[in-house]
Amino acid sequence: MNLFEDIRSVVLSALDQLEAEGLLPAGLDRSNIAVEPPRDAAHGDMASNAAMVLAKPAGKAPRVIAEALAAKLTDDPRIASAEVAGPGFLNLRLEAAVWQNLVGTILASGTDYGRSTLGQGRKVNVEFVSANPTGPMHVGHVRGAVVGDALSNLLAFAGWDVTREYYINDGGAQVDVLARSAYERYREANGLSPEIREGLYPGDYLIPVGEELKKRFGDSLIDKPESEWLAQFREIATEMMMAEIREDLRLLGVEMDVYSSEKALYGTGEIEAAIQELRDAGLIYEGVLEPPKGKLPEDWEPREQTLFRSSAHGDDVDRPVMKSDGSWTYFAPDIAYHYNKVKRGFDELIDIFGADHGGYVKRMKAAVSALSGGRVPLDIKLIQLVKLFKNGEPFKMSKRAGTFVTLRDVVEEAGADVTRFIMLTRKNDISLDFDFAKVLEQSKDNPVFYVQYANARVNSVLRKARDAGIAVDDATLLTADREKLSHQAELALIGKLAEWPRLVEVAARSNEVHRVAFYLYELASDFHGFWNRGNDDVSLRFVQDDVATSQAKIALAQAVGVVIRSGLGILGVQPVEEMR
Repeated sequence: MNLFEDIRSVVLSALDQLEAEGLLPAGLDRSNIAVEPPRDAAHGDMASNAAMVLAKPAGKAPRVIAEALAAKLTDDPRIASAEVAGPGFLNLRLEAAVWQNLVGTILASGTDYGRSTLGQGRKVNVEFVSANPTGPMHVGHVRGAVVGDALSNLLAFAGWDVTREYYINDGGAQVDVLARSAYERYREANGLSPEIREGLYPGDYLIPVGEELKKRFGDSLIDKPESEWLAQFREIATEMMMAEIREDLRLLGVEMDVYSSEKALYGTGEIEAAIQELRDAGLIYEGVLEPPKGKLPEDWEPREQTLFRSSAHGDDVDRPVMKSDGSWTYFAPDIAYHYNKVKRGFDELIDIFGADHGGYVKRMKAAVSALSGGRVPLDIKLIQLVKLFKNGEPFKMSKRAGTFVTLRDVVEEAGADVTRFIMLTRKNDISLDFDFAKVLEQSKDNPVFYVQYANARVNSVLRKARDAGIAVDDATLLTADREKLSHQAELALIGKLAEWPRLVEVAARSNEVHRVAFYLYELASDFHGFWNRGNDDVSLRFVQDDVATSQAKIALAQAVGVVIRSGLGILGVQPVEEMR
């Protein structure tokens, strides 16, 4: 149940009446009419921009439309008052019974409250992490993994058919570097000193790979030419690194549905097929690119290349797909991979990329637009950096990784739930500071603690009620006399719960899962504020002398707990029943 959509339907019905009476012309576009929380709670329970949206196309002053609309809206039994504000905004107040009944709706729905059909079962592919299989995942991958997984949860909750996908970048030069690095650890396992020269991966994480290679090959490949061991070492090392990556993701609570390999695109004709599709559309040509903007590199020379006319689909310039020597550019297999997604029948694509892929956004969107005939939208979310601190000091690098802090380091230090929540407390395109001391402290400034503490307080109310002999089972709370929830503070708290279904749809439409974390913090803050008011106003305490009154108030507390647990479920965070 989305109460804001219900009241929007009331507004649209009133507009139908105004059309029938001739006050408004028929056929006006109503798609931008909204009913939403007011910016100032003192202005009412809900606000609508209907008159402002329709004024210009209707050829009437917005206040004229607003006043006529207000008169119609008050005929609905749910609306207590409709007031015109400013140039023509409508402020609505709802009858207390509307809020009171919502508590029952939430309890009856459980954590499905707020679940939406917005996605209408459309198939969406969310590609995230996609780290090179050259070592353990680092802290930057943590944030991308959490954003991708939580966004997948959100979209599924809002009615999409979601596929989580990891693209293994195992087709480039970096996996050859991995094989050469593993070879040095193979030599080490055979009693020789490894030569970790510049350009190789220095981390100790490759020691087990070297030991596995010794187990399989003994010393038979020592001092053999690279041509005899590179391909085998590359395959074995990649498999072992991917096994470790999968385990790291499980530590964070992330399970992928599909793992796709870049290497699998080569030699299968998929790259050629994708490029031919673009060629058939007149989007591939032989040409020479303009020199780079700014200072001209000394080694730059104009060379004819095979180019994709990506500028025809929104890119700034055309992009090379084949080098002058006849080899594919790095962009070509990515085009083929996304063409593969289109052919698999996805209605929407989402890519979660690191911040260093900013220059890649327009060209990839252009490719998907061209390959799908504009049918399949691609949204690319860039994940900004995470800066790690401990007690205000930069967190030192992992010896095991050699040059960076690993995902495992972060999860073992802070825990998966804390890590996931904190990674969602900033929008993805804003950098994030992660201080291990602060994210574990028990204070209002720590959002994960503050939200978990609210859920723990709900459970403490239930325990206290049971100790007092008050029945608080689901069936009893569902039939509690909700008319006893008449205090303005109680109705305001229910009003915050009413925002949850709307928030789910707003976040899902924009692919912005951080909005869920923000909402949970706001709800927790409202609940803690309500709790603290009970210290001064005994009538606001959840457990009262009168059993029926207690059950009504506890039903409200339980409704808060339901929404918090639902939101935490989307974030992939386990709710805490009791703070220790």
